Amino acid sequence: MAHIKSRKHAVARPATSPSSRSVTAASLLAGLALGAPPALAMDAGLDAAPAGAVQATTLDGVHVEGQRIKRYTGQSASPKFQQPLVDTTRTLSVIGSDLFNEQGATTLTEALRNSPGVSTFYVGENGNTTTGDAVYLRGFDTSGSIFVDGVRDLGSVSRDVFNIEQVEVAKGPAGTDYGRTAPTGAINLVTKRPHLRDSTAASASYGSEDHKRLTADWNRAFGPGAALRVNLMAQDSEVAGRDVAENKRWGVAPSLAFGLDGATRVYVDMLHVQHENIPDGGVPTIGLPGYTSPDPERPELGSAPPVDPGNFYGTLGDYDDVTADMATVRVEHDFGADARLVNTTRWGRTQQDYMLTAFMGSAGRLLTPDITDRSTWTITRNLPTFKDQRNEILTNQTLLNLAVDAGGVRHDITTGLELIREDLQTLGVAPVAGTGWPDANLYNPDPAVTGLLREHTGARGDGRTDTAAVYAFDTITLNERWQLNGGLRIDRYDTEYSSLVPCGGRRGPDCGGLAEGSIVPGVDADVSDTLFNWKLGALYKPADNGSIYASYAISQQPPGGASLELSDRDNNPNNPAFDPQKARTAEVGSKWQVAGNALLLTAAVYRTELTNEIVQDPIDQRYYQNGSKRVQGIELGAAGRITDAWLVSAGFTTMDTEVTEGPTVSVDGSTDLAYTPEHAFTAWTTYRFDNGLTLGGGARYSGELKRGNDGAVGTPAYTEDYWVVDAVASYAFNENLDLRLNLYNLFDEDYVAAINKSGYRYTPGAPRTAMLTANFHF
Repeated sequence: MAHIKSRKHAVARPATSPSSRSVTAASLLAGLALGAPPALAMDAGLDAAPAGAVQATTLDGVHVEGQRIKRYTGQSASPKFQQPLVDTTRTLSVIGSDLFNEQGATTLTEALRNSPGVSTFYVGENGNTTTGDAVYLRGFDTSGSIFVDGVRDLGSVSRDVFNIEQVEVAKGPAGTDYGRTAPTGAINLVTKRPHLRDSTAASASYGSEDHKRLTADWNRAFGPGAALRVNLMAQDSEVAGRDVAENKRWGVAPSLAFGLDGATRVYVDMLHVQHENIPDGGVPTIGLPGYTSPDPERPELGSAPPVDPGNFYGTLGDYDDVTADMATVRVEHDFGADARLVNTTRWGRTQQDYMLTAFMGSAGRLLTPDITDRSTWTITRNLPTFKDQRNEILTNQTLLNLAVDAGGVRHDITTGLELIREDLQTLGVAPVAGTGWPDANLYNPDPAVTGLLREHTGARGDGRTDTAAVYAFDTITLNERWQLNGGLRIDRYDTEYSSLVPCGGRRGPDCGGLAEGSIVPGVDADVSDTLFNWKLGALYKPADNGSIYASYAISQQPPGGASLELSDRDNNPNNPAFDPQKARTAEVGSKWQVAGNALLLTAAVYRTELTNEIVQDPIDQRYYQNGSKRVQGIELGAAGRITDAWLVSAGFTTMDTEVTEGPTVSVDGSTDLAYTPEHAFTAWTTYRFDNGLTLGGGARYSGELKRGNDGAVGTPAYTEDYWVVDAVASYAFNENLDLRLNLYNLFDEDYVAAINKSGYRYTPGAPRTAMLTANFHF
């Protein structure tokens, strides 16, 4: 069955080739809505007819059976992308909940494995361990470019997907679409919404490492055009392959909708998620390929065996407590068939209180009382990482979709206004003087230790960014074969940041006669500017089911744009003395819908250049903004149905990276960018048999990763490439119950999933595990 996607409330678009097929499609859509069983209607994205609209008659001798049909592809839910994916002039991946739920994914990071070359390759710098969705995309950190329903989502936290309908990955500059963003793209999460069908779904999972998870999705229609939907989640799990580390969270997401059967629709959404995790700082890289002794006096360290990848070098007192709240009111109004107004008001807040016992395996911290007896070797626990941070956002966004025919030329116009206030507050935390943890045994660490006390120091940082933005996009359909599109966004932003910091030490300001560690004024700065981001594209359709396109776009990241923090350091891009960093991407590609338009094939060649990088002049040792970097490559993709029973999602990418101006950033001295595999591949496929059995699986490949350059001695300069193979089997007993078994890392591959900048620590890949899930549908 070809994929059918309801566009009930979208601005109407004419068929590419006007013919009687438009009537046929409309008739088929109406027939499915009236004749399909509830599960099938839900999958097709169709709203149930209002009560009393249709008088049904029961026919003797007619028995209809159906089953839920899964999809691996869909249309972008953003009103800023009005064209179908096949006619979108950029690499835009839509990862649906059918796909990541079938894989047993629970977080955004796990769902993003379906987009090649997107992952958490970077652990952090020295003792500072990266938390949450630390995503790298096409060579650059994209953690600050994550959005929920088009609104920026702040905070370095791990996002659960229990209330997510689909994940959209826009690769290439997204500044015209979202404002300030990372150079190589943005990630948008689309939340679930109420609908006019009574439905209940629930799942219960249990797996290796005492993984326990429950979810529920309950929707009820009441009154004319109104519905309530509630999504619930609770999870308590150890981290696969790791001792002590734990992920424990729960969440609730109620959503109320009115006017679903009319021209004006109102959605009121709430979200509350609570995390109580034990964070993981990784394990030492000693003994990995490429490791040599960091101390010339102890060459024996270079031949030492690796540690057990399950070892936990933190303490039982470590914690990562997160509270995330979000409230959204969205109003949509249709002005006939060719115009729609959307207004979104959002308040969101994320609070994170965090303590992690970190370590560095440098020569002075790797102790060997008896060099011949490895059981006596220890590593110091003297790098505690603390975070007490609150992020808050308040925004109002107004968007107008408009379709206009002028002189035989079709214009699909989107214009909008965004008003945004973002706030940051960080409180300084440090160990109480004279307290600390004992050293950890290198090969047999004990987490059950005490001794360290923490306190708020009085240090703090307060940041605020106010933004007013206007934008306009236009897709011009010249005829059945040619389209042109363009967009412009203007952001006027004002960022203020002030801090109180401890004086002295390696990075603190001069104490001026005060005791070292005294709290003194730090940064007190502000920056205001106007960003102009734009994009252009041209598309040719050699056939109704395919396109060939070319596009060019730019985006900018101003000082403080990613973190809301400003800096007074000469080598920091958040110094307000510097201009915004700029990214330019050119892309040429082709997209084709095959297999009855149910399978989307894509291919693209891209090139991104980042300029205004901060680099140090080797002669005068001063910093200038004349550095540049480049990433280029190809990306291939396939998503959808080969047949009604056979589904596939696959992608392959190459990333040829280079520092084109400025000092190298990889430890091996090459011009390559760090934490970026040259090749990456991902695939997932399933086949559903007539008896209710579904079998399938997938594979992921990541090429070699080079780590950053920071002068560390003896640590690996790179991580080896790896393959990971997963499998799935499920059986539908009836339309109300199915069981699913997921097997992960089927061949128990040992691999390095991420590495920190100095190479002292890495995150081991998860070993072979299993998870059994019962899914209920009513």
